[in-house]
Amino acid sequence: MKKTFLFCIFIFLTACEQATAPVFEKLHQDAVILAFGDSLTYGTGAPRESDYPSRLTELSQHKVINAGIPGEISSTGLKRLPVVLDKYQPELLILIHGGNDMLRRIPEQQLASNLRQMIDVARQRNVKVVMLGVPKPRLFLLDSAAIYQQIAEEQQVPIDLEALPTILGDNALKSDTIHPNSDGYRLMAESIHHLLVATGAL
Repeated sequence: MKKTFLFCIFIFLTACEQATAPVFEKLHQDAVILAFGDSLTYGTGAPRESDYPSRLTELSQHKVINAGIPGEISSTGLKRLPVVLDKYQPELLILIHGGNDMLRRIPEQQLASNLRQMIDVARQRNVKVVMLGVPKPRLFLLDSAAIYQQIAEEQQVPIDLEALPTILGDNALKSDTIHPNSDGYRLMAESIHHLLVATGAL
């Protein structure tokens, strides 16, 4: 189980071996965190109180809004994001999106463009952004799709490329072929909390 915690946080303001250097100012005490994405954010496959935003609320001591919609593709997420950001006015956005694009075989260039625009939409509102890489659907040897690292490098966004591949590669942590179970979402929350601490946000 300890192996599921092993991941490298890629912060491209510096080299990976220097990834623990803070890149954000600490969130204000009353700051809201927005968890934005699809079913992986919503918590499909586990009781509602077991979704990662609920677990992260406990770990971070910040209100974490669950803005996940199962089945959503990135083009729809891009249209939805400005409204959600304006409604909740978060200080930080956790962006986990793109799995449904890959399941539907939507061209990666389109997904990449939508993710870049989501980051821009958040930054226009002075919202900090972190990401998780999402693996391509396959049976074995899961890795985050290459576009996530590319976007993180280009946009200088802190990203965890290993948490989801590790969790979704372990049947003991899954409720079905593409969703974590309660234990998987707990590890997701712990990985994201680790990322936020490493970046200085917490």
